[in-house]
Amino acid sequence: MSDLLTTPAVRAYRLEATNHDGCFLGKNVSPAKFASGLDSGYAFADLLFGLDLGNMPHFGYAFPEFRGHLDDVYLRADLNTKVEWQPGLESVIGDYWLRTGEPVSICPRNLAKKMVDRLATHGFTATVAVEIEMTLFEESIHEARTKGYQNLTPLGGSAGTAYHLARSTDWVAYMTAVERRLDELGIEWEAWSDEDAPGQSELNLSPGSPIDVCDAWARTRQVLREVAFEQGHTVTFMAKPTAGYGQASHLNVSLQRDGVNAFYAPDGPSETMRHAIGGLLETMPGATSIVLPQITSYRRLVDLSGPPTTISWGISNKTTSVRAVCGHPKYSRIEYRVPGADANLYLAVATVLAGIIAGLQRQSDPGEQVATMAWCMPPGLGVDRIPDTMSKAADALDADPILRELLGDEFVDFWVGTRRWEWMQFHTGGGDPFAELSEWESTRYFEFP
Repeated sequence: MSDLLTTPAVRAYRLEATNHDGCFLGKNVSPAKFASGLDSGYAFADLLFGLDLGNMPHFGYAFPEFRGHLDDVYLRADLNTKVEWQPGLESVIGDYWLRTGEPVSICPRNLAKKMVDRLATHGFTATVAVEIEMTLFEESIHEARTKGYQNLTPLGGSAGTAYHLARSTDWVAYMTAVERRLDELGIEWEAWSDEDAPGQSELNLSPGSPIDVCDAWARTRQVLREVAFEQGHTVTFMAKPTAGYGQASHLNVSLQRDGVNAFYAPDGPSETMRHAIGGLLETMPGATSIVLPQITSYRRLVDLSGPPTTISWGISNKTTSVRAVCGHPKYSRIEYRVPGADANLYLAVATVLAGIIAGLQRQSDPGEQVATMAWCMPPGLGVDRIPDTMSKAADALDADPILRELLGDEFVDFWVGTRRWEWMQFHTGGGDPFAELSEWESTRYFEFP
């Protein structure tokens, strides 16, 4: 194996993983260093889970046991993810472990793997797919930085209507280059199209196993950035990069038992699907904190503008937070429509699977579907609103015993602490809660995650 890893054709290996905020982190190592760390892992300072997006240490909550004195955690490379990123550079995704041999409990990839394993104890496997939304601008990243990420020019024109084929050729050239790059890397995609806001695009990855799709998501976003850099443009995954429409990461999930879609029933949602939806609705207030991770995430939650605003479900109803797609043994699935484009997909998948597992364990009943528009629903109809601020969502997660049991106290306490820290940074660092989009948010979130 070591001979294969030190071949002269390879000059370096790039180790990759996300932190809690969804930033794609890593470092390049020599072939000899890569070969030497296959069993032990590669040391990273625990600070990668201790800095906010402004590069300040989080404070104000109890650190996990392994954090606090800049000890090392260890990235273990998953050789199944190894690809040639460019000539001479191999790319490998991994997850973080302690020197004692235990997984880092707040590592996003580990948490997703934990929920996949927990689901398997109920006899199910999951298939997931994600819709990646992003906004493209004509300016280079250097020009965008100079302008404070404000008043940028949408790539492809200022028209704001979905599926518009009259975009200018610079937008087509960008998306075509992305398509080709994904093909080279072996990342399977299904479709891309113009989205609602000026400069906005959607790219759909092919369905697959949860961890494989999360890995593909992380790499696809890196490709989207690299192609933008190469072409002198800019791309962002902010939940709402302008005062217009926001952008999402809709997550589609189905369960299989012995190769058969457990969500399918000839007459509508199967009993398994109904239990899964029930669990997702029960855990949605707390889950919102994880799938809407940043201050700007909550600016999306506007009735009639696309995102769901109520804790609701419905068959083929895209105004609800959980859309049930029924009637076909292959395509019957749940679409979880709450996550923003800024969500860490590993954490979003872990949280959604946790809600599904809870529903299966508790045989949860989702109640009656919303068969009409779920936006602008008046009070008194028994349909609650999704928490619409970071602090409300963090409080809901803090108080959720179901997600605590499944995701673990250490992760929940860590996550809630970081979100309360983020809220404080916004309110003491120059953020404006009354603006449609403040400069503080653009500076903090435009490039990261």
